[in-house]
Amino acid sequence: MIAAAGAIRRIGCAGCYLLLLLCTAARAQPYDVPYVPTPQVVVEEMLRIAQVRPDDYVIDLGCGDGRIPVTAASHFGARALGVDIDPGRIAESHANAKAAGVTGKVEFVNGNLFDLDLSRASVVTMYLLPDINLKLRPKLFQMLKPGTRVVSHAFPMGDWKPDRLVMVQRNIYFWTIPAQVAGRWKLEADLPGVGSRSYELEVRQKYQEIEPFAKTEQRNHAVWEPRLNGAAISFIIVDGDLAHRYEGQVHGKTMEGLVTTGAGSAEVQTPFRAVWTGHL
Repeated sequence: MIAAAGAIRRIGCAGCYLLLLLCTAARAQPYDVPYVPTPQVVVEEMLRIAQVRPDDYVIDLGCGDGRIPVTAASHFGARALGVDIDPGRIAESHANAKAAGVTGKVEFVNGNLFDLDLSRASVVTMYLLPDINLKLRPKLFQMLKPGTRVVSHAFPMGDWKPDRLVMVQRNIYFWTIPAQVAGRWKLEADLPGVGSRSYELEVRQKYQEIEPFAKTEQRNHAVWEPRLNGAAISFIIVDGDLAHRYEGQVHGKTMEGLVTTGAGSAEVQTPFRAVWTGHL
């Protein structure tokens, strides 16, 4: 308990210090988010946590001197874009990209991050203030595809709980954009030991947290261990005294995958499909 309390105090103090530092810098600059560079070790940890790969497209919001896009390209082989409202920082970003030999893999835009099209991104990074994060959150959900990774240095996103919170010198928050699954679904599967089943699946959702409930004409069924990670969804329905483990992908208004029934040598897999039928 004492160790845990100490850890909480350290995280809280670090956050307060960073906020004070940012606010102090803000008084000297005419921008909504002052420039305070992210330490290089934190840059690398942010990209590592996001599991950046050569096929990723990283967008850094408020890129400063371009160190996150440049590192994404030079260390991880990704393509990257940085946006900053300060033209001086954009010039510095171009110079740093040239020095690192990655000018062909990065680009920089001088403008307002709220005007930027984010739809190409597979990873979004940021070091912004808490109120800017909250203003940005609806845009992330509106423009980013399910499965897009989001990483924030130092500050959270209000009541959107992070998938991971890592502390390496600073707090690093990680989220995955979840598919939208709230509503009613018609779920159909041919289950071993049960036969053909058609469930009405009701799903309540708050960000990546989901609460499904299933019913047939004969009875109601609890849904166990629901998980939503980007477009990947999984849950268990017990029917006919057997646990049926559903694992699939959400594609807009459809959900498809495999049901695993039984265990060990008795394990059987069959396909399932669900179609969204309306709001709750």
